[in-house]
Amino acid sequence: MIEFVQNITPWLLDHGVVILIVIVVAWILHATAGNVIERAIRRLIVPDQFLNKESEKKREDTLIAISRGAVGTLVWVIASLMILQELEIEIGPILAAAGVAGLAFGFGGQYLIRDLIAGLFMILENQYRVGDVVCFDGTCGLVEGISLRMTTLRDLDGTVHHIPNGAINKVSNLTKDYARVNLNIGVSYASDLEHVIKVVNRVGHELAKDPAWKDKIIKPPQFLRVDDFADSAIMIKILGDTQPIKQWDVTGELRKRLKIAFDKEGIEIPFPQRTIHTAGKAGG
Repeated sequence: MIEFVQNITPWLLDHGVVILIVIVVAWILHATAGNVIERAIRRLIVPDQFLNKESEKKREDTLIAISRGAVGTLVWVIASLMILQELEIEIGPILAAAGVAGLAFGFGGQYLIRDLIAGLFMILENQYRVGDVVCFDGTCGLVEGISLRMTTLRDLDGTVHHIPNGAINKVSNLTKDYARVNLNIGVSYASDLEHVIKVVNRVGHELAKDPAWKDKIIKPPQFLRVDDFADSAIMIKILGDTQPIKQWDVTGELRKRLKIAFDKEGIEIPFPQRTIHTAGKAGG
């Protein structure tokens, strides 16, 4: 035992100290780089005049998370190679073997490369950010995570979808810059349309002035047009602008207030009706 300690002590004082220093420096670099990256992105990213503060923050947070991950991976890969050298393991053959393996798995890796390139362009073009609600070819949900390889969505059922960036053909961002109330509602053919329009606009303005809702609404929901003559109702379209991701809350509250206002004003929201004509018997 004493002989083993005597033999290992010089190695620990030489290589062991270097390995410890490499680990400590790598940890410090990782932590420091994360803070530097965050400050740099917050200062260097040019604000978009069409984005509010919340949207700008989501954009910056997405870039910070991806940049931190990339830098952290690079730092620890380099540190691992230095540690292997101190352990007197030749890294040349390892790098060569990695190159050969890369060629061998080149065809399989093409999908990974496709995902990485697609993720890079997605980030550079600011197509969506963490916290946005998006739809990818019919799959919709809240963006919970973004990396160069994949995007993670959570839908209203709580189901998490992991989607490779290279497999995304169409991106529909439902919460970028601003959102919109787009509501169609039917009223009876017997209704006075001018009266209906006044009630709709009044309810929209009252909602926009409500202290609990005014910060969520950019433009009050208002009557836009008669959208259709349906079988049992005149369909009117109501539009209004909201803060991103608030359109569903505002639309739900608007529906509730419209129902209450229509009941008070005697405006009917009809249900589908069908008139059946019965032919009389021949000969009376």
